[in-house]
Amino acid sequence: MAAEHSLIVDFTTVLGTSALGGYLANRLRQPVLLGYLASGMLVGPFGLKLLGDMPRIQSLAAIGVAFLLFALGVEFSLAELKRFKDIALKGSLLQIGLTTAFVALLSISLGWVNNITEGIFVGAVLSLSSTAVVLKTLAERGEVNTLHGQIMLAILIAQDLALGLMLALLPALKQPESIGVALGVALLKVVVFLGFAIAFGKWIVPGLIRGIAATENTELFLITVIALCLGIAILTAKLGLSIEMGAFVAGLMVSEIDHADHALAKILPLRDTFACLFFASIGMLINPGVLLQNFGLIVGLVTLVMLGKAIIVLPIILKFGYSLKTAIITSFGINQIGEFSFVLALTGLQLGLIPEKTYLLLLGTSAITLVLTPLWLNISPDLADKLTRMPFFAQYFQDFAGPKLLSIPETIHGHVVVAGYGRVGQIIVKVLQTQGYPVLVIENSEASIQRLRMQKIPYIFGDADSELVLEKTHLETAKALVIALPDPASTRLLLQRTLAIAPRLDVIARSHHNREIDILTSMGAKEVVQPEFEAALELSRHLLITLGELESHIYNVITDIRTDRYRSIRPESESVLVD
Repeated sequence: MAAEHSLIVDFTTVLGTSALGGYLANRLRQPVLLGYLASGMLVGPFGLKLLGDMPRIQSLAAIGVAFLLFALGVEFSLAELKRFKDIALKGSLLQIGLTTAFVALLSISLGWVNNITEGIFVGAVLSLSSTAVVLKTLAERGEVNTLHGQIMLAILIAQDLALGLMLALLPALKQPESIGVALGVALLKVVVFLGFAIAFGKWIVPGLIRGIAATENTELFLITVIALCLGIAILTAKLGLSIEMGAFVAGLMVSEIDHADHALAKILPLRDTFACLFFASIGMLINPGVLLQNFGLIVGLVTLVMLGKAIIVLPIILKFGYSLKTAIITSFGINQIGEFSFVLALTGLQLGLIPEKTYLLLLGTSAITLVLTPLWLNISPDLADKLTRMPFFAQYFQDFAGPKLLSIPETIHGHVVVAGYGRVGQIIVKVLQTQGYPVLVIENSEASIQRLRMQKIPYIFGDADSELVLEKTHLETAKALVIALPDPASTRLLLQRTLAIAPRLDVIARSHHNREIDILTSMGAKEVVQPEFEAALELSRHLLITLGELESHIYNVITDIRTDRYRSIRPESESVLVD
């Protein structure tokens, strides 16, 4: 076969097997990225050896990481980053430092490493977590915008920033006396890059994007966005920093202009395609032979790493004032070893900081923790609830589970409880207030609480699905509860606990996925609203009026659709669900 066709064949092979692996994972009710990892193992050098040019595939996979972080930057925005700056900077610094110190001391005391330098290096490798895998898992679960999702991503972004410093410091580990100089040079690079990014993002990017958008040429707009993303990512790589850092900063630049949503919509298909390559490329690094030969040791290391990192992260999250549930979900969300620990480990091997056996063990352990991450995230909400109910933990963590701040009139009654003060919750509160109804908001975001405090709206700071929080809401005298939470699991748990306290209370819930409409209704919700369907109904109403239909007829048509819980307009495969 001609050499110029080999990359096309490899590319097609990886995408084809990934599609099959993702489909099988989906049918088994598992995250699709597990299918991508398995497909990489299958076609890689330790499987069927179907790829002729793995380095090229891994180069394309790096594009997937860049697109993932670029999209995250567009969605995250500078405002969101400021909200979590303390936990991102101080929390991640604590986590990296404690993990590195703990691993170094443990590995030296048990004789796993030969010297303190090797111990520190292994600790640094294990301290990093996976932005790509966590982001993909959160996106699949619809939890990117939840509080725990935002905290995870803030910490992970700070870790990506730290990766650049670690890579710059590695050569100095061989000569400890030069660490101060290496650190100074690395920090200077970061400052220079951030200064460039701020100036470029303020004075050049907005005008550039607006000018391209004014041409109304979709292809030109897409090419410009791709060039911006990859160009800044390459710049950070040339500076010895991480590609992810550059791509994320590029996304932040775009997030501050009017065309951010348009840019995100254009990049998402490319992000998903190349991200698939990235996850498959991780699977290619997994050597089943090494795993089998060191099975007991690797299982022990995986257990030690995932439980150890969770135990380190948990008190850090609690220290910053977040609830126990948020702390548990976050700690089990970032307790894996990151994919870029592979890069760090390989550099350490080349510099002679670790022997080849340690390198192979790190690869195997890292790969397994990545595979287990989606499973951990799936069970963490239930685990958090079970822990808070256990007598031993219940008393100890009571302060963390309960509300942190209260602003509730003593005589409040006949009020409407609104769970969640995001974009939807804010509109609901405004409408209720203009009609003269008293409201009580439950929110776990400090930024939202500050807005509520300034607007003098009664609030409780805490997790809405916490029994201790619900006890403070006076549900027995409330008229209704509106659930506008971004987390489907919290929505279901809140509904269940609310009706256990006040069985006759009217509960209106927001559905995140079509299948939740029937689930929430069967659980006792008086009304379940699906935002996309409601937008479609409103557009249809305007269209029918334009076409000359009588408003009374339109009202009856839309009312029938809502009464039937959108069944007549749902996708055919979902409309057959029964009560």
